[in-house]
Amino acid sequence: MKDIYIADLNVGQEFMGYFMIRQLAVKKASNGRNYMDLMLADKTGEISAKKWDLADEALERERQYGPGDVIKVAAQVTEFKGMKQLRLSRIRMTNKEDNIDITDYIKAAPESGPSMYEFIYSAAMDMADLDLAKLCTMQLEKHKEKLLYYPAASKNHHAEMCGLLWHMKRMLMSGQALCKVYTNLDPDLVSAGVILHDLQKTTEILSDELGVSSGYSFEGKMLGHLVLGVRELDKDMAALQFSDEKRIMIEHMILSHHYEPEFGSPVRPLFPEAEMLHYLDVLDAKMYDMEDALLGIQPGDFSERVWTLNNRTIYKRKNG
Repeated sequence: MKDIYIADLNVGQEFMGYFMIRQLAVKKASNGRNYMDLMLADKTGEISAKKWDLADEALERERQYGPGDVIKVAAQVTEFKGMKQLRLSRIRMTNKEDNIDITDYIKAAPESGPSMYEFIYSAAMDMADLDLAKLCTMQLEKHKEKLLYYPAASKNHHAEMCGLLWHMKRMLMSGQALCKVYTNLDPDLVSAGVILHDLQKTTEILSDELGVSSGYSFEGKMLGHLVLGVRELDKDMAALQFSDEKRIMIEHMILSHHYEPEFGSPVRPLFPEAEMLHYLDVLDAKMYDMEDALLGIQPGDFSERVWTLNNRTIYKRKNG
């Protein structure tokens, strides 16, 4: 087991420890000197790190490191704009003698990929609308291999092994419950939107089989998962001989679930099930971010500022 985790770090602390590189870039500071800018991670979270004043002769040595590598660092915990940050003094690649257990460095959903996949697949099979049942099961089968490990994001919410399935499952559970409250909704249409809305993240995002993402694919950067989703679904729905109305409504749900043009949606939701899909998506993302922010926080304390939550600090209630 690791000696120290990111969630345990305190400002001012000096330590030596092991972390996985999530992102890395060599940049130039205002003084003209090179520095290494990293995002380091373990199963408890991520932290920004800097290794300042890289000499020219050290550049080639430092460039040997990359995303997915587990490294050992000597560091001090500092603070920048209300966020913890590491100032690295030494860094080296790990070896067999370090006895690395890779599960210490990977964030993962709390349920297994196969069990979540079966829950979602069963929900698709149970749909009364046979068109939607066929479409959803077809899509789930097509993407099954990647779904069993894929994150839902390169960073931010559900950026973890099986994060995409965890996001889908909780949205599906919430959607099923809310359809009992808002009885005007078509439960099958809501569930289909949940199952289909993010499936093309398996094309948009690059990820290894541990759910560690190194960024975005060429198609992902150029088109995004909304356009990729509509492109694939249009072909499948044509093959299944969907009516024009049902085909367009499914495509609209995919295109509108980000809601705002600046977040990639060309149109806002224009019918109730599409509106519900958007809020299910937002709700699960916000709840994940709040839960994640409070990892390692003592009851009665506040988290660091969370950029995805409008730079808020999140309070952890006292037990009892």
